[in-house]
Amino acid sequence: MSRPFELDPLFRRLTTLPGVGEKNAALFERLLGGQKVLDLLWHFPIDVIDRRFSPNINEAPNGRVATMEVRVIKHFPNARRSQPYRVKCSDNTGELNLTFFRANKGWIEKLLPEGERRVVSGKVEYYQGNPQIVHPDVVSPEERESLQTVEPIYPLTAGITNKVVRKAAIGALGFIPKLPEWLDPSYKKQQQWIEWDEALDAVHNPQSVGALDPEHPIRQRLAYDELLANQLTLGLVRQRQKKLGGRSFECPGLLREKMIEALPFSLTGAQERALSDIDTDMVAKARMLRLVQGDVGSGKTVVAALAMLRAVECGAQAAMMAPTEILARQHAESLKPLLEACGVRSIILTGRDKGKAREVLLQQIANGAAQIIIGTHAIFQDDVIYEDLGLAVIDEQHRFGVEQRLSLSSKGKGTDVLVMTATPIPRTLTLTAYGDMDVSRLDEKPPGRKPVETLLLPSEKLESMVDGLQRKISEGARVYWVCPLVEESEFSDMAAAEERYDVLKQFFGDQVGLVHGRMKAEEKDAVMAQFASGALKVLVATTVIEVGVNVPEATIMVIEHAERFGLSQLHQLRGRVGRGSDQSYCFLLYSGPLGETAKERLSVMRATEDGFIIAEKDLELRGSGDILGVKQSGALNFKIANIEVHGELLATARDDVKLILDRDPELSSERGLALKTLLYLFERDQAIQYLRSG
Repeated sequence: MSRPFELDPLFRRLTTLPGVGEKNAALFERLLGGQKVLDLLWHFPIDVIDRRFSPNINEAPNGRVATMEVRVIKHFPNARRSQPYRVKCSDNTGELNLTFFRANKGWIEKLLPEGERRVVSGKVEYYQGNPQIVHPDVVSPEERESLQTVEPIYPLTAGITNKVVRKAAIGALGFIPKLPEWLDPSYKKQQQWIEWDEALDAVHNPQSVGALDPEHPIRQRLAYDELLANQLTLGLVRQRQKKLGGRSFECPGLLREKMIEALPFSLTGAQERALSDIDTDMVAKARMLRLVQGDVGSGKTVVAALAMLRAVECGAQAAMMAPTEILARQHAESLKPLLEACGVRSIILTGRDKGKAREVLLQQIANGAAQIIIGTHAIFQDDVIYEDLGLAVIDEQHRFGVEQRLSLSSKGKGTDVLVMTATPIPRTLTLTAYGDMDVSRLDEKPPGRKPVETLLLPSEKLESMVDGLQRKISEGARVYWVCPLVEESEFSDMAAAEERYDVLKQFFGDQVGLVHGRMKAEEKDAVMAQFASGALKVLVATTVIEVGVNVPEATIMVIEHAERFGLSQLHQLRGRVGRGSDQSYCFLLYSGPLGETAKERLSVMRATEDGFIIAEKDLELRGSGDILGVKQSGALNFKIANIEVHGELLATARDDVKLILDRDPELSSERGLALKTLLYLFERDQAIQYLRSG
């Protein structure tokens, strides 16, 4: 089934709309992120101007928008353009000045001819006791009733006015087709929702500020449509994965026993529960697609290694992909002695491997000599051929979308997929970003780890803190010093780190190292290695150390301008210390005065180390895009739905999809066909491919 023809008008170019020519089409595209009529229809108003209020001049209140019928009395031009040009008007009750700055005299005379009647609308302000409107929004010879409207205000970009967007939007509303209803009739009735096309029209014609509220029934209806499309897409992916079938990895688990014996600690209850989930999946015939959410320091890597050994013992290969080279090398080094203890051969492959060396590695992957392959995304490039890839583990810092997850697992026949994330994710976000996966949570820390003591310090106390650090360093402590991310550019960000590095060198000499995002991977690795070995005692860094870096001897984390970071990020950074048995400290340096949100963030950090509590709080304070880091990857850029507000609707959509796919897995019923239209409407064409490819 290709896209239903009744949707075609929505997929026409914006240039078919009034007022959108080739010249401003590029500006519209920047504003809307697309070039289709539909992109404009998803661009909702964020405010309204109510022009229905129509007092007499002598009753017009200060600061309110009013629409009034006046007679033009006299023009008072000003010889100097920088001075105001006033036009005196009146009705039967009083006088009103219309004031213009830097205005063209001829244009104003044409707009407001003396002796004529005009309807004017704008914000009334009092100047020296007299009412005036500066640059009225509307000056028209039309009847007053036709101008007394509620005018929606849209988000804009440089070069486009609200008038132009509104004109195009009114044109776009004429393109909205009647579509078959995809909602469950009883749920729609219970919610008292209107038809889809009526709701979309109503959103662009709000009659009050209340109509802009995301919890308004009209906005809820449209948000539910989008969430239903999201959950249906994930449901179809999941259904397809199950259909494709995996393979059963059944073996006695001897390699795993060897590795557990070699571990210097025993597994936590949470690790054992996650492994039991993974084993059930790997033994089953269906393909595994599981997400392991682990809080900082909860031992995800060990769980992944034990899962990989199951695939290896059954004669297949396993691959583990990390988001950065530092992390890939660290995984490889920490697992090497454990894998050697089990007699398993592992290799590491990153973008750094070139020429002959790379060819040797590729050969070992292709002939099966390499049983476990660890690396960056280099391990899934086209020229990497596996002898028999049984399990792919993805360390999910990149936040891969559904499509990438599918392409990774296509490297083998029926490859099982295990995705790990170190960012605890609130339940609602887990459903939208990873709804195609089963989820295990690691919510316990290994025994013997002490809580990190978290202290708030105003930045004026920096000097006295450095004195304290000198004492600690002389006792053998190691310190991470994180400089803030400066939004505007990577350079200023780097400059802040370099400046701090220069200052700290005056105190600690050659014991200070620096890593930032613009260094080559080799340089970064070299500095990290010196810090890990103890040759460097203080590591100044931008947030490149946020994820996964493991130096148990580092016991102090200093975060400058902590107020600029999100909660999840602060939690990740704090998780770099407290990884050994010594007491660790995290200093949050802030520059006052703090806003309410920043205050709340920092107090949450002091109150708890539970990443799942922190994640829920972060969602409340910041919004979903930031937590998943999807501002970059676009995995969650909903056009209408707002996860913080529409969480309940999301849960309902998920349950609804479960029922639909149980009853009508091919979407061939009347409602099923309407749901296919919904998928095309939200451009989830990929999901329909899954139906076809079965």
